[in-house]
Amino acid sequence: MRLRLPARRFALSVSIVPMLHATAVMAQAQPVPSQNPSVPVSQTDPNRLDPVNVTATRIPSRVSDTIAETTVIDRTDIDRATGRTFSELLSRQPGIQFTNTGGLGQFSSVYVRGLRAQSTLLLIDGVPMGDADFNLPSMSNIPLDSIDRVEIVRGPLSSLYGSQAMGGVIQVFTRQAREGFSPNASATIGSNQFYQISGGAAFGQGPFNGAVQLSRVSTNAFSATAPNEPFGYYNPDRDPFIQNSGNLRLGWQLNSDWRIEGSAMSAQATRHIDDGPDVDSKQKITNAVQTLALNGKLADNWRTRLSVGWSSDTREAVATANPYEYPGKFKSDQRQYTWENTTMTALGTAMVLLERTTQTLTQPVQLYAVTQRNIDGLGVGLSGEAQQHSWQTAVRRDVNSQFGGQTTGSIGYGYALTPQWRLGASYGTSFVAPSFADLYYPGYSNPNLTPEQGKSAEVSLRWASGGQSLRTAWVDTRIQNAIVLDADFLPVNVGTAKIDGLVMAWQGNWPTVMASASYENLNPRNTTGGDAYYGNQLPGRARQALRGSIDWMVSVFSIGGTVSAWSSRYSDLANTYEVGGFTTIDLRADYPINKSWTVGVRLNNLTEKSYQTVYGYNQPGREGYLTLRWQPR
Repeated sequence: MRLRLPARRFALSVSIVPMLHATAVMAQAQPVPSQNPSVPVSQTDPNRLDPVNVTATRIPSRVSDTIAETTVIDRTDIDRATGRTFSELLSRQPGIQFTNTGGLGQFSSVYVRGLRAQSTLLLIDGVPMGDADFNLPSMSNIPLDSIDRVEIVRGPLSSLYGSQAMGGVIQVFTRQAREGFSPNASATIGSNQFYQISGGAAFGQGPFNGAVQLSRVSTNAFSATAPNEPFGYYNPDRDPFIQNSGNLRLGWQLNSDWRIEGSAMSAQATRHIDDGPDVDSKQKITNAVQTLALNGKLADNWRTRLSVGWSSDTREAVATANPYEYPGKFKSDQRQYTWENTTMTALGTAMVLLERTTQTLTQPVQLYAVTQRNIDGLGVGLSGEAQQHSWQTAVRRDVNSQFGGQTTGSIGYGYALTPQWRLGASYGTSFVAPSFADLYYPGYSNPNLTPEQGKSAEVSLRWASGGQSLRTAWVDTRIQNAIVLDADFLPVNVGTAKIDGLVMAWQGNWPTVMASASYENLNPRNTTGGDAYYGNQLPGRARQALRGSIDWMVSVFSIGGTVSAWSSRYSDLANTYEVGGFTTIDLRADYPINKSWTVGVRLNNLTEKSYQTVYGYNQPGREGYLTLRWQPR
């Protein structure tokens, strides 16, 4: 029995996601800021414009103090995304694009500032979450109701996080604890027989606190494939998705200096995948993560954090009509051990970390010669400011048991021209390691591959005043030794690519209005000399994107809307399969019945725009949702 690996390998290398679904069931071959992020923040709170983040420098800092472009999505923003996928939630933020093969639970990719999906590192409570087989972050099965907040940092972060952080880092923080007892519950019904029920609580008394949340989502969704699906897998039936998820967090303050905390999240889902006329495959997917951390003070000027984390990405073909599929579970495990230290110096806050990550694949058949690798990392960083000047720098050395060592670095500088205006500049190097499939898949691999190398530069100008902020930046990323496939579907290090252009983001916060807008004009293109596709637009990414959002308090009502507009893109490196540009409009309204109960209405894709993000794969039409939410205050 032979897998259709060339199609899958080709799909993943050039991000032709249309070909991925056909083999999706086959070869499945940090410290938390001192503020409590779980406490609801009102629209009139100016801190919504300047929240604390820990991802940008691995040291708690205000977003306005980071030189890299950083965004924090809080629980309020997540509640506004009812019916949308995790990838769609991310794509509402500046510089983030997504592709999806058919709605909730279907395969999704996220592109940060025009870089490919494998160039973004996804963390959940500090632990990498992804399919180590193909170096893909697990975006398709993240339960929105388990999320407290999301931090997005754009730009090269390999100097802090190692491989895959070439385009940036997306970190999910699960539900957080709070003092007292704060229960919550919600129920949603909507189009396509959608329903969601969720409930949980955050609690804390004395030295002990925690949080728990459980959720179930079900939809008898629309057909994932469209009649123009180019590979013969069109099936006009509905493609259901069911997900059960939950998270748990427990913490104990041992004394004034030391705290121990553990967290766990799990999401189990079943999805249907179109596999031809009147034929569906059925797949179970499970994502799980657990962490245990000890935080404390070794001396007056020395804080330390010891943590261990484990994550898994599992796919299992439950039913398939495809004779090329292997039954059984294909599982990626990642274990990470981190020792992180911070201390104050004359030049700012210094950070030193030691980290070991072990990636292991479990397969029902022996496909690879090697199914485990260890990555040892040593990193140092420094963040500081003096008068009008600020600086952030880091360097890291990673040693991988498969391909040896890589050293990356970054440096950023900011200068306050006035109290309102700040100029910034940064430069960093990064890398993406070859995947297990690149190195070892029988007949379609290359064990001599070396990591992709990235160099990124950015110049930015930021203005902030009176509850508003505007950030404009020119970005330039160049990639060497890009891994591409030759005519025989063998991965080789020959490609180069360049992504450059303008990104802009604005936010405003007034007593009754909160608004935001962003625009990007990036040119992600193939610059491989002598290549037949030289100059072509890289697949999956639109060159231009425009977003706008507004929420307005009218008496006791909150009403708002979001507009997203995208230019055309292609689903292949040859630029054969063009996906047209589109604009969608989402509307929302919330009404507090009393202090504990709120009813919300969502209308997504108001104009019922028929659009695709991947050639031959549908996206939702007009959908409505009604939510009843209970949260005593």
